[in-house]
Amino acid sequence: MSLIQPRTLKGFRDYLPAVMMPREQMMQTAREVFRSFGFAPIDTPVLEYLEILSGKGSDETDRQIYRFQDNGGRDVGMRFDLTVPLARFAAQHIGVLGTPFKRYHIAPVWRGENTQAGRYREFVQCDFDTIGTTSVLADIEAVAVINHLLEAIGFDRFTISINNRVILSGLLELHGLADKTVPVLRSLDKLAKIGREKTHEEMCRVAEISSEQADAVLALAACDGDAEAVLARLPEITAGSETAAEGIVRLTEIYRGAVASGVPTRRLKIDVSIARGLDYYTGAIFETTLDDLPEIGSICSGGRYDNLAGMYTKQHLPGIGASLGLDRLLAAMEQLNLLPVASTPAPVLIVYFDEDRRDDYLKMAANLRANGVGVEVYPDSKKLGAQLKYADGRGFTAAIVAGGNEWAESRCQVKTLATKSTTDVAYTHDDPAALVAVLKQQCDSR
Repeated sequence: MSLIQPRTLKGFRDYLPAVMMPREQMMQTAREVFRSFGFAPIDTPVLEYLEILSGKGSDETDRQIYRFQDNGGRDVGMRFDLTVPLARFAAQHIGVLGTPFKRYHIAPVWRGENTQAGRYREFVQCDFDTIGTTSVLADIEAVAVINHLLEAIGFDRFTISINNRVILSGLLELHGLADKTVPVLRSLDKLAKIGREKTHEEMCRVAEISSEQADAVLALAACDGDAEAVLARLPEITAGSETAAEGIVRLTEIYRGAVASGVPTRRLKIDVSIARGLDYYTGAIFETTLDDLPEIGSICSGGRYDNLAGMYTKQHLPGIGASLGLDRLLAAMEQLNLLPVASTPAPVLIVYFDEDRRDDYLKMAANLRANGVGVEVYPDSKKLGAQLKYADGRGFTAAIVAGGNEWAESRCQVKTLATKSTTDVAYTHDDPAALVAVLKQQCDSR
């Protein structure tokens, strides 16, 4: 029988321990941050009825949905994000949950899109949302969560760009483009990628608007500078639109509230050029980029969607939230050499030095684990050099060596692998305290 070639589908990837470990750690960090703000965990099925998913994001996301008929002949699709399933979930369960309802959801989603650096067809999103309130405090909190989340992961240099679609809607109304909102904003969302000239051309061609109307939209998008300066200029650019004026007030409140919440002004940018490509956004929108790798795109995006749940219920369930693109952020960390080199979750290796002492090694390992130290026992009694080479290659912090002399003298050797130094430490099964203290000190710096 011929062998099947082992390979992964285009747009999908395997995660080796060296990447999966920081990936899991990032998820845990996200959980801790979300919980600290009062967000509770939920989960939803991978598969939804196709009618739940289609027509909720954009024409592009509709094309990207993985869809098929199940064994019962029902049209189903794999979720392309976690927000649309949340709207269905809220409509179905809000009577039990009550409002406002704050949730987080960390799970994979699927999009059949063209692959590029840091973008895959299967990827994990880390979402947080507040359902059931239009309060500006919820918008402000979303910015604060994004800031706290990236700080907790370990980033300092990043920019949270903020806009309000209400301002864009007001400008479009002012220029007679209210019925062209969706195609115009879809084109505008490509501005950073394709530039002003091509965006102008696409607006005129796809949205079927005049060159003067496209110029007016792009003039607003060109409003740049520090946050307070942009906020001061917007009323002049959108003069005559009450809708835009309301949006500017809201945007100002979000910005100043975020600053009051402790978000540094150096990380905040009022960017009226961002529109977000999904059609369900109705108010505040956010995009977050890394200052040292802006070309990888937004790694935490979101916004307000006050009408999405209206597809499933007559009850008004406004929402606001954002999503951390876990795998894109991991790809960025790989490019920036920020991922740790360890490929083992246990920081300590016990060398199987003496076959006759097997049970002593097992007791030592059990003692250390009971005292909060992760430890692995090498499975074979190989030469010391081979075992230490294994420890180096896996990224262990320390290796414990104990032969006949060490056991007889109630001690062991702790080899610090990064520095190649060795320390004698007292140890007995009845009194592991000294060894635990030394190992914890070394592992804390891991």
